[in-house]
Amino acid sequence: MMSKNTNFAAILAVLLSGPASAFAPSNRPSHAAARKSSLSMSAALIVQNKGGGHGELGFQLAKTLQGNSKITSITILQDEACNDEKEPFKSYSTDIPDVKIVKANLADESMTAESLQSILGSDATFEYVWDNASKKPEGAGKAICDCAKTWDTKLFTYVSSAGMYQPNGVFPMPETTPVKESAGQNLFDNYAVELGLPLVSFRPQYIYGPKSNKNDYIDWYFDRLVRELPLPIPGDGTQKVSLTNSEDVASLLASVLDNEEAAIEQRFFNCGTDQLVSYDEVAHMCAKAAGIEPEKVMIEHYDSEMFGKANFPFRLTDFYVAPDTAKDKLGWTGPTHSLSDDLTWYYDGYKARGGASKKMSWTKDWEIVVGSKTSYEVGSIYDKYDPIVFDTSNVQALNVEE
Repeated sequence: MMSKNTNFAAILAVLLSGPASAFAPSNRPSHAAARKSSLSMSAALIVQNKGGGHGELGFQLAKTLQGNSKITSITILQDEACNDEKEPFKSYSTDIPDVKIVKANLADESMTAESLQSILGSDATFEYVWDNASKKPEGAGKAICDCAKTWDTKLFTYVSSAGMYQPNGVFPMPETTPVKESAGQNLFDNYAVELGLPLVSFRPQYIYGPKSNKNDYIDWYFDRLVRELPLPIPGDGTQKVSLTNSEDVASLLASVLDNEEAAIEQRFFNCGTDQLVSYDEVAHMCAKAAGIEPEKVMIEHYDSEMFGKANFPFRLTDFYVAPDTAKDKLGWTGPTHSLSDDLTWYYDGYKARGGASKKMSWTKDWEIVVGSKTSYEVGSIYDKYDPIVFDTSNVQALNVEE
């Protein structure tokens, strides 16, 4: 008769002789498990365009998200058409070194979800997506939406534009303001909703920032002030504008994480500062930053029906939004920057970019300020920078018969 120890040993031997997989866990995780890797569990994807008015947002958003406990990894899908020698792209490696940068041709109309997944990595998934590049639901834009659907993304935040609003006389323009139905951003919103994505769409306006690569709006004022030239402003100059620091825009975009359910339920949010200023006020604020006395600020209000927009950087009439809904629904506390304070460092940057010495054409300004008031004038305030040359070589004497 076998002892108890011998009997146990025999039983154990039989058990161990069977297939190892019967008791040992598999070393080959399922595809679903692999896709829920540490990369995806709280991973954020920022889709960033090549530059322009929204060019700095991806950079500032990445900096903001790095301090959010919900986010453990950040990837920027960067349009490869960006200029890596210019801001903010040249600061990626120094200012956000822990952010993974993936380059892709976001202008590729043939891009599909499959090809985009291949670019990001076959097992890459993201719980949070911020799209700051797509202009319509085609090509890369559609591919991003389709991938997000596959990833089961928790929040899909889209940076749209308030520019598609069609004002109906209510200001600040609320999120219920009619939009241009054919606008690419509106079509993108519609596609994302039809696809069933947890869409949250922000509608920003004029943006400036310390690493912006588009400075047209505020530069317009300094270009004239530093040269002691008039500022042709349409109408009476009391029209309001929302100029928002990119860091404040980034904090607004990140605020969806504070109340995800409310963000999805509301869906559409205006995006901008609540510190509204008039066109004339911007002129005087810029003058103060440049050390120019108020009496030297020459504002020339003109008839917009006669000259249109000309070179003026903003709309002819009131066209502004306010972040009241984001404050109410998401608990956003408001901007931490003010234009009046920021114009000091902005002016330093303007000078560093050579703004005071760059070659410019003043033909349209001359037409409004000088040409509209006289049929012919030899010499004007613009001659120093952009002299108007009159060709008189073919002028003939006028014979008047009595």
